[in-house]
Amino acid sequence: MKKYQAIIKFTMDDYFMGFIQSHRTYINDLLSKGLFETYAVSMETQTCWITMNAASKTDADAILVKSPLYKYWTYEIEELFVYDSQLYKLPAVQLN
Repeated sequence: MKKYQAIIKFTMDDYFMGFIQSHRTYINDLLSKGLFETYAVSMETQTCWITMNAASKTDADAILVKSPLYKYWTYEIEELFVYDSQLYKLPAVQLN
């Protein structure tokens, strides 16, 4: 599997908040399956960043399309060449 970064801009209307719970359920399911590694949202800029695993950019797009909030989004999907994180590091050694 390859790693992708989805950069999502969203707009809100009167109905947007009604989809939040079902969207969070969908996101949590993808996180538990390992398809999403990170999920972050800024209400200040109305932007969402998702680091995801998929076989292709088309497969990554097919995952995003299923979100209940999809109709509120414009987004780009970029394949990542390097992805490093604190989570991938060995734990710090602590001497007793």
